[in-house]
Amino acid sequence: MKTRAPKHKAPPRSCDCHFHIFGPFDRFPMSPGRSYTSPEALVPAYLEMAETVGLQRMVVVQASIYGTDNAVTLDAIAQFGLHRARGVVVIDDSFDDASLRRMADQGIRGVRFNMVSGNGTPVEQLQALARRIAPLGWHIQIYADGTQILEMGEMLAKLPVEVVIDHLGGVKAGLGQAHPQFQALLRLMGSGRAWIKLCSYRASSTGQPWADTGPNVQAIVAAAAERCVWGTDWPHPQMDPAPEAGALLDQLFEWVPDAGVREKILVDNPARLYGF
Repeated sequence: MKTRAPKHKAPPRSCDCHFHIFGPFDRFPMSPGRSYTSPEALVPAYLEMAETVGLQRMVVVQASIYGTDNAVTLDAIAQFGLHRARGVVVIDDSFDDASLRRMADQGIRGVRFNMVSGNGTPVEQLQALARRIAPLGWHIQIYADGTQILEMGEMLAKLPVEVVIDHLGGVKAGLGQAHPQFQALLRLMGSGRAWIKLCSYRASSTGQPWADTGPNVQAIVAAAAERCVWGTDWPHPQMDPAPEAGALLDQLFEWVPDAGVREKILVDNPARLYGF
């Protein structure tokens, strides 16, 4: 699907902090333990989208269809180049320290725990792995739903590494901001230990055009703009209809009208978090 240009391109050095590369499947076959199947989504197609939207930096996130085999993510970073790309991997306690150091040299800056799609690391390993990656300066990235954020928020705030929350914390917009799940998310953001990805459409209660998430985005930006980042979630796996990256950027411009705050979210914050 060809991406339509947004009304305003992203500012220079803007970073897409969340997307996936799938394939080529003859080189990088999907894991048999996956919970869904994706069509190929390759580096050239991603770069075409990024050029249209105005994204010059990028963070490849290991998707659950690959389990703990991070070859596709590391290959994509190499294709993009370390001058503009970083990555987040999925590991478990079978990875030794030398392999983690090698991945750090290849641009990896975080470890993802996926409690929604599965096929990843057992959550029981989270605290031990956090201790192991702390010397590398990596973070833990959490893909969870709002119920899990409510249950885990206090523990996440006490980890020895910073925490990055996927998809607006998975708190459904229809619950309202007074709901305990959203309040737990705000407390986690207020801890000073957490960052959040403002790719929000998966938290929508109404569906396309996913605009009901706007008030929650605005509340989180008001609370912790210095720890908010944004991503396209390209190629939008398991979404039908799928959003367009340009339209998602238009929403961010609408919800965050202050150009200086947008510059933080799109440029400055990712540079700090991922080491650009």
